[in-house]
Amino acid sequence: MSTDDFTDDLTRNTANAPEELATRAFFFVCAALSIITTVSIVVLLVTEAAKFFSVSAPLVGFQGETVALLDFVTGTTWEINNNEFGVLALVSATVFVTVGSAVIALPLGVGTAIYLSEYATPRARSVLKPALEILAGVPTVVYGFFALIYITPAIQWVFPETGTFNIAAASVVVGIMIIPMVASISEDAMSAVPDELRQAGYGMGATKFDVSTGIVVPAALSGIVSSFILALSRAIGETMAVTVAAGSQAAFLDPVPSSFLEGALPMTAAMIKLLLSDITGGGLAYRSLFAIGLTLFVITLAMNVVSDLVAQRYREEY
Repeated sequence: MSTDDFTDDLTRNTANAPEELATRAFFFVCAALSIITTVSIVVLLVTEAAKFFSVSAPLVGFQGETVALLDFVTGTTWEINNNEFGVLALVSATVFVTVGSAVIALPLGVGTAIYLSEYATPRARSVLKPALEILAGVPTVVYGFFALIYITPAIQWVFPETGTFNIAAASVVVGIMIIPMVASISEDAMSAVPDELRQAGYGMGATKFDVSTGIVVPAALSGIVSSFILALSRAIGETMAVTVAAGSQAAFLDPVPSSFLEGALPMTAAMIKLLLSDITGGGLAYRSLFAIGLTLFVITLAMNVVSDLVAQRYREEY
């Protein structure tokens, strides 16, 4: 009997063992539950949101009060008491928080990753990286109160016209929250770059900085960009920190820097506000929860798809 035949027989016999069958069944159930849960969430969002829009409510047999899809997508006023459901008022606040957090988290996260990957000693890395990742374990509501008590007064000291609730404080605290994600994923991508590339750079007379920024970072670009998009997806979906720091008054923000000093209502905070208000189950305001949730889901799904495409396009195989 050849080695290949022996290996095939051994694999076949092992796969039919009771313990192996039980293990395979257990992991199959885990995978199936994950898929079923995801599909159930999507079906719930689509079904309930369809009842909210006049264009799709007849398709699900709903005859109650509805909102025009165009008014929802293009409206800039969100006042549920007046039946005005313009989601752009919420999206603009979410975009401002995401952009502000990106300005803080992306350069700091990449800089931290470069230090951990290229400059830190093994002992320093073994201490600093776990300490950095502890930030991801802090409850988000604690970040929100940190923004309200410390970050907002600091901003008001520089810009006295800033209100108690403002987008700037929410952006700063969300940026701090997503630094560990950017730094950890980017550092893993940089550590995966072969040392041969670094040695080739040193052999040509490059400095440590030149090798780090000119060789390692471009070689790990797919992982770095993926960390950016995943971190921004986290920023878009952040709830409690922005709820505490940004305020609860919906307003369409103009694309000017001064808008960061104003309070607003991001999409996630709007959902929390709706849940805590006296909305009736099945009413128009109640169904708007699912419309906001579906909008948020579409945005984050699109960003994750872009992340996968970027990773595939720029992934380097060594």
